[in-house]
Amino acid sequence: MNIQIDGKTCIAQSGESILETARRNNIAIPSLCHHEALPGLACCRLCVVEIEDVAGNRLVVASCVYPAAESVTVYTNTEKIKKLRRTNLTLLAEHVPKTEGVLLAYCREYGVIQNDSHMNADVKEKCILCGLCVTACEELGNSAIQMVMRGIDRAVAPPFNEPSLNCIGCASCARVCPTDAIECENVSGTRRIWGKTFSLVKCAACEEPYATADELDWLKRKLLDTELNLAYCPKCKRRINVNTGK
Repeated sequence: MNIQIDGKTCIAQSGESILETARRNNIAIPSLCHHEALPGLACCRLCVVEIEDVAGNRLVVASCVYPAAESVTVYTNTEKIKKLRRTNLTLLAEHVPKTEGVLLAYCREYGVIQNDSHMNADVKEKCILCGLCVTACEELGNSAIQMVMRGIDRAVAPPFNEPSLNCIGCASCARVCPTDAIECENVSGTRRIWGKTFSLVKCAACEEPYATADELDWLKRKLLDTELNLAYCPKCKRRINVNTGK
């Protein structure tokens, strides 16, 4: 089906959100809590857009969860939308005053000036509570971390703030985090994350550490395949498969 986004006719695939359709058609919409491998969360609210129905009514929606449809026209960069994004970015920057990376880039793009926080925020805090890490862990089926506490004390942590028995050290949570808030340290053949230390396994070809022993054991159990070839990292495995034609 076709959908109009910023005056451009875009082809939307069945089940896509407005954000997914826009990005696939090279129309930029900012977002911090969205990842292409995970369902939309609509937490950061940076991906808001205006939609207009056939009757001319306009509505502001989160594009990461609103389905693409032929019955609406989408506007991604109106003055109203830019003002809303600046407000959201200001609040996020207040919560994490020393932020870097993509959040800082968005602040600069929308002219948000980062001053000293008025929220008594921890200057070392990087987490914006988007929930991507928790969702990634849940999608894996581990639920080793979760949202804990409420209000200003809300945070991401293992249950009871103790090292989780379910954590396999895969670092999926750290990889999807948009602000590098999750501490994950690989040193001397080990990985330290969420208060646990895991042994790293080296690739049989390049000899680079690529996964924890717990993660590989978990994969074998998950896939019910004790003969699963996990001796190679994904990069070397692809190269070997190409060379052998498998």
